[in-house]
Amino acid sequence: MKMTRKSIALLGLVAAPLLHAQQTYPTPTPAMQAIIDKDNGRHFGSSPEDAGPLATDLSPALKAAAIDKAVRKVADWELATNQPYFDQIWTSSVLYTGFMAASRSTGDPKYRDAMLATAKKYDFTLRNHNPNADDQAIGSTYLELYLGEPKAKRDPHMIATLQTEMDAMYPLKTLSANDTTKIPWWWCDALFMAPAVWAEMAKATGDHKYIDYLHENWQRTYDLLYNQQEHLYARDASYKTKTEANGKLMFWSRGEGWVMGGIARTLEALPADDPHRPFYIRQLKEMAARVASIQGPDGLWHAGLLDPGYYPLPENSGSALFTYAMAWGINHNLLDRKTYEPVVAKAWKGLLAHVYADGRLGCIQQTGAEPAFYRPSASYDYGIGAFLLAGSELRTLVGKR
Repeated sequence: MKMTRKSIALLGLVAAPLLHAQQTYPTPTPAMQAIIDKDNGRHFGSSPEDAGPLATDLSPALKAAAIDKAVRKVADWELATNQPYFDQIWTSSVLYTGFMAASRSTGDPKYRDAMLATAKKYDFTLRNHNPNADDQAIGSTYLELYLGEPKAKRDPHMIATLQTEMDAMYPLKTLSANDTTKIPWWWCDALFMAPAVWAEMAKATGDHKYIDYLHENWQRTYDLLYNQQEHLYARDASYKTKTEANGKLMFWSRGEGWVMGGIARTLEALPADDPHRPFYIRQLKEMAARVASIQGPDGLWHAGLLDPGYYPLPENSGSALFTYAMAWGINHNLLDRKTYEPVVAKAWKGLLAHVYADGRLGCIQQTGAEPAFYRPSASYDYGIGAFLLAGSELRTLVGKR
């Protein structure tokens, strides 16, 4: 059902004015606000009551100069605002993938240089021993920095700790496929955080065992979480039957974005002749078709994909990841340009409508595991990373016209 003032009141929520549209949005519940406060306190981002005016200097035209301007505006705001807080945690790691992409697409080395400085700050290490997918995510930036150097100049130290940790985890692939309690990627977000790292490590070392690990464990996650009717992933096994207020299954925008973005990044790193590529390509095509079919009138998607009326604000981390993945699919001739270019163009226009004058990108949901409420100003680093990935891939798209 559509969220109304009456239903909001019944939930103990209040309506607050949207800063840049004549509509209302539900205020976060106390539990949601606690997460927001924690995220803000850890410097993942911020959600001020007043973020100032929206940008008026950006064009949604799919032209190189216009895309570069938007990417730079958001990237430069993020660097200026949050670089002192860059961490090894997954929220920062996703941002780093966006900065690396932005450096390639704009040709500006400052974003890559900032990532190299951060990597050196942490001496190319991970947050902990035997890292889960979230803590492996920073490894993608280490690998990109390593592989971006001429072979003769590559420093093995840049990936040494990462490789040691991955080698220690490799035997876990021998667990029974029926032992779902020990699937390493038991939540769908993990499919963005880790698989591309394993594919990139194979590229860096020439050792196929990393790809073997990737294929076996993605298959196990797929078997556990992929809904064959909806062509979407449950966030984890506990969400396979969880429903929204309207009775439809709960599929979280950012969760589906993690998967689609993860497919694109994994295919990017896999060898062109890998026999498992069709497995990932089929998922990308199925998910893209489903996501495109529920795109909102403003070009964006809401936190709860199948109950957008309950979550009236768009959710821009998921929306940006969808835009990135579909643009990537077009660029690699996996998705039909005539069908999907209008979808990504409309999505990009929608995303730009939430960029503020100073470069903040709003409407990004706080961390969590399911749809939630937030302010229009809410901006978090992983959502910025997703936006930079989307813009960079669109830059490639216009170059292929």
